[in-house]
Amino acid sequence: MSGNSLRNRFSLVFLAMSLAGCANFHGLDTSGVATDAKTLHADATLKGVTLSPAAWPRADWWKSLGDDQLDGLIREALRDSPDMQVAAARAHQADAAAYAADAARMPTLDAQAGVTRERLPKVQDPQGIGGLYATVRQADLSFNYNFDLWGGQRDAWEAALGQARAAEVDRQAAALTLAADVARAYSNLGQAYIMYDLAQDDLKRTQQMLELGQRRLTAGIDSDYQFQQTESLAASSQASAEDASKRLQSAKIALAVLLGKGPDRANDIARPKVLQPAAVALPSVLPAELLGRRPDLVAARWRVEAASKDVAASKTRFYPNLNLSAAAGTQSLLGDALFGSASKFFNIAPTVSLPIFDGGRLRASLDATDADYDLAVAQYNKSLVKALGDVSDAINQLHAIDLQIKAQQRAASIAKQSFDTGTLRYGSGIGNYVDVLTIEQQLLQAQRQLASLNAEQIDLSIQLMQALGGGYQGEDVAQAATPSAHATQTE
Repeated sequence: MSGNSLRNRFSLVFLAMSLAGCANFHGLDTSGVATDAKTLHADATLKGVTLSPAAWPRADWWKSLGDDQLDGLIREALRDSPDMQVAAARAHQADAAAYAADAARMPTLDAQAGVTRERLPKVQDPQGIGGLYATVRQADLSFNYNFDLWGGQRDAWEAALGQARAAEVDRQAAALTLAADVARAYSNLGQAYIMYDLAQDDLKRTQQMLELGQRRLTAGIDSDYQFQQTESLAASSQASAEDASKRLQSAKIALAVLLGKGPDRANDIARPKVLQPAAVALPSVLPAELLGRRPDLVAARWRVEAASKDVAASKTRFYPNLNLSAAAGTQSLLGDALFGSASKFFNIAPTVSLPIFDGGRLRASLDATDADYDLAVAQYNKSLVKALGDVSDAINQLHAIDLQIKAQQRAASIAKQSFDTGTLRYGSGIGNYVDVLTIEQQLLQAQRQLASLNAEQIDLSIQLMQALGGGYQGEDVAQAATPSAHATQTE
């Protein structure tokens, strides 16, 4: 290669680079900074909490609640729920987008062949004769390749791949959410059964009081006014029993919906056992390993990674680009040799393109991509703060509610003894009606409060399992670097 030829080529490159400077991204940059988990302190909040390396939930964490029927229902929901179908379809969409982005990096080669039969009118016949018939045969190959000089196409593919990985983790996050929702709905169903039983017990007590009141009225011990109060109490108890029955049916239907089935599916579900709350303990490596144990955090990190690649791809659009297209084939009239030398043709067309002035379109596009990155980082930071807050809140509430339950058990026991004593005295004709009425209401309230606290304890246990990631360990399948490691790639 001669010196002049080499200098000419370098001159063209420098000219292209200088012209590209007319459209530039000077002054545009990202500002999002990922939060370091180590800066989020929770030592004082979690002081006194048992720490154990084995405290992470298992993948089938719901089995620790102690009801085999729940295990079957959760597996049924994971198989049949429309929520999982939606998550799977979105993951499929993201996979297809990544496949398309990868395909866009490859050269294209097309082949075509055809035969055209035509009759020219006189005005189009160069000899002015017209009415002649012609048959044109054609076969050709066309090639096109866009050189990825600055890696923009690869960055676009890696961005799409990151979104696909995030969508797959979202699918697993949806499975965790669904499992937790089914477990909570199952617990609510058990609670509805308990409240129904309490309403029936209360109805029996008021019926007993009504019978005693009738005897006392007949004996002239009580007045009509006192008996009417007992009748009113019995009517209220009947209404409460009907309300409890209604809530029980609603709890059944809510669980059937989560399973992806019709309302009648709930009729085949046996009454839940009394679920066992999880032991209150935390992993000793919290919050460091929480980043890889929570699927929502892992998905957020992948989206930050994808956004950083989108920024890099957007910046390459400001640079010159090279495209190569070529075609070769044959074309002849019927009677001529299709593959003869006179019928052959080819062309090759290398093209250099560079942005000079576009009215700010490229800058606007990059600015929007920078904003997308900042948004992804902000959403990651929000998810991280919320994750640690979820764990701390569940732990502290579980500690507090344990004390509440013990106190409420004593209150309910005392109220039951008082009611039994008061009822016995009232039936013997020596008790005070107002005392019995008051104690009965205290007993009902104490029993309902105790049932609510027990249900809340189970619900908080489920929330803790969910807050700790529900046994998710997907980082060994798809390793994603922390978001802060990618901020420099977009500068």
